[in-house]
Amino acid sequence: MIKITDKPFDPGAEVANFERAAKGAGAVVSFLGKVREEANSEKVTSLFLEHYPGVTENSIAKIETAAQKRWAIKNTLIIHRVGALTPGEPIVMVCVASAHRRDAFEAADFLMDYLKTEAMFWKKEIRGASEAWIEPRDEDYKDAQRWREGN
Repeated sequence: MIKITDKPFDPGAEVANFERAAKGAGAVVSFLGKVREEANSEKVTSLFLEHYPGVTENSIAKIETAAQKRWAIKNTLIIHRVGALTPGEPIVMVCVASAHRRDAFEAADFLMDYLKTEAMFWKKEIRGASEAWIEPRDEDYKDAQRWREGN
């Protein structure tokens, strides 16, 4: 399931609902990403995210399908916020259920690497009086590269 929303979400409630829906799973892995309070030694006052409705969801659905083909997973949940967010707010959540932990861990890692580097989101950090569009870091691209190398 994919949810792109401009509304806050409750990570605990989302995981609980996901676990109920993933009956019979031996492993449930979740990752929660939050808006950082500091970037480049500057205080972040807010983060603004834009997406291309329909296109963003379709591109995420394709990578979700790729994960389901690559690993033996039962269910996935991907939640991503858009709009204005403040430091400490949840921005992204990925949950994966499978029979065994390794599949769940690897699929969640794969999905997050895609969301960080390839998903169609545009992010602007506001730091006091300045603002800047932010791009994935070199480390993010290196993390994603390992999936293309057959790992």
